[in-house]
Amino acid sequence: MCRIYGYFNSTVSPNEMRGVGALQRHGGPDHTGTARAPGWGLGNNRLAIVDLDGGRQPYRLDGITVVFNGEIYNHDDVRAHLTRRGHHFADRCDGAVIPALYAEYGERFTDLLDGMYAVAVLDTRERPTLLLATDESGMKPLYHRWDPVARSLHFSSEIPALLGFEGIGTSEWGPGLDAYLASKTPFGEQTMFEQIKVVPPATTVRCVLGETPVTTRRRTDSAPAPAEPDKAADLVRDSLRTEVGKLLVADVPVALITSGGLDSSLVTALAAEYGPVHSFNIAYRGTWPFDERHYARQAAEHVGAVYHQVELDPATLPDRIEDVVWHLGQPNADPITVSTHALFAAVREAGFKVALTGDAADEVFGGYARMRAAFETAAAGGDWYTPYLDALAVLPAGRRQALYTDEYRASVEDVPPLPAEALARLREGEGTVLERITEFELGYRLPAYHLRRVDHLSMAHSVEARLPFCQRGVVALGRALSDPLRIGDGQVKRTLYGAAAGLVPDGVHSRVKQPFTLPVTAMLAPGTPLWEFARDVLTPGRLRAAGRLEPAAVEALFESQAVRPDDTTALTLWALMTYEVWQDQFRGATRPAGVVASAA
Repeated sequence: MCRIYGYFNSTVSPNEMRGVGALQRHGGPDHTGTARAPGWGLGNNRLAIVDLDGGRQPYRLDGITVVFNGEIYNHDDVRAHLTRRGHHFADRCDGAVIPALYAEYGERFTDLLDGMYAVAVLDTRERPTLLLATDESGMKPLYHRWDPVARSLHFSSEIPALLGFEGIGTSEWGPGLDAYLASKTPFGEQTMFEQIKVVPPATTVRCVLGETPVTTRRRTDSAPAPAEPDKAADLVRDSLRTEVGKLLVADVPVALITSGGLDSSLVTALAAEYGPVHSFNIAYRGTWPFDERHYARQAAEHVGAVYHQVELDPATLPDRIEDVVWHLGQPNADPITVSTHALFAAVREAGFKVALTGDAADEVFGGYARMRAAFETAAAGGDWYTPYLDALAVLPAGRRQALYTDEYRASVEDVPPLPAEALARLREGEGTVLERITEFELGYRLPAYHLRRVDHLSMAHSVEARLPFCQRGVVALGRALSDPLRIGDGQVKRTLYGAAAGLVPDGVHSRVKQPFTLPVTAMLAPGTPLWEFARDVLTPGRLRAAGRLEPAAVEALFESQAVRPDDTTALTLWALMTYEVWQDQFRGATRPAGVVASAA
């Protein structure tokens, strides 16, 4: 697991490269390496997980130079295959196989990779070419900026590091605020920065010297469709058991994140089959709604895991928000971001460099209430589309518009807040409503909203998060399930519940699903540190100067939350507060001195 960065068809000084690397050294504190030649440079910050003494990047092979972020779980099989074809390897690090694999198979080298990755390949054997490639789920983000005038490309694993290259502007994407409030973080390739894009999942970007980059989306894997519920549950259980076993292999200690819900409890149970495990849960000091610690403890004790309870003091929330926003690089409206940041800090402090999580099960197997509502409404012939989009948002479209100034409202009136091509396929594409929603969730919401959060906030503390439910075989099997095997008889993710039967405690298996998040509605109350922080950030003068949000409308939110607290109002205030913190962090961005010190 690492951080990567670089440039193509540009001139960057060694000092500038060192600065970019320093900005994401928290994600790779064990070694820094660079390779440079006229017109290009590649860099890597390494977090040593496999072959701790080897794995020095960049990797080189006969005109091929590679930097890599992620884990290749089938690297032993790939190495054996390449050895039979005459290649030799200096160490057993997983990424070391990539140059030879590319030499043998060209751009199709990703077809043979089982893992999570963002890879940059610089091929100078003929006409210099840069390739950027991401895994099928988008577990390892990769940001880039293409300059069509200079015909140059810069890239990095994190947005703050990319902004460390000279000349990359910090101008906000005009519709960004509306897009953010419509989906809690921008979906698709566009980020909140006008000039910065993110490489989508299962995508290769090919940039030949002097030419415009060409983006290619790779086909997703398919699997046979099991028809019987019991057989489907068995297949899912067996697939997950195999994948969890692969993801436990490391040369450093591995932990489990156990929220108390079905998904992470199942991963914990399967991991415990391979030997003793340590389980981490986060809760909040005091008495709050949605406290799941007793379920998490049940799940851990059920399989004999060593249980670690992390407690976050709500009074410290304002102190954490700025670090969280910085590491994410753009606003994410889910308060769980702060919890995630604190949880992975505790995992690292306990001596673990790898942690398995239960993320992505809901997207793969149909676990969200909004999926169920759309499925049932569509079956009854009703309008499922608008309520589904409203469920993704911080607040529904009509209420969003009421927050804006006249000028900003007019500027976004004809701009869809989500990618137009994604909305078209969601509404009128091929497949059933539930199949279309699943593809939308997997292709757009999961990488933007969940996976970048998990990646950036775990790597902020030098922890590698591994995600069994994002493994290619598991996702392919989930996609193959029929609608009734996902949702039916009032139950979500039916097949996954079947797979978990007997492995997790009955109390966890039968409980009503609830979100794993910060209880912000209760915490955002007059007199609390969080309330005062939000008040300080969302001042009328500041909002008036920015010209996007109507100060009176924001003040009305505070007044309503003070006397009639509700989830939507609280989340809206949190989202707007986060957005303004992001504005502070990146307007004319240079990294705050205190954060530089902690990163180095």
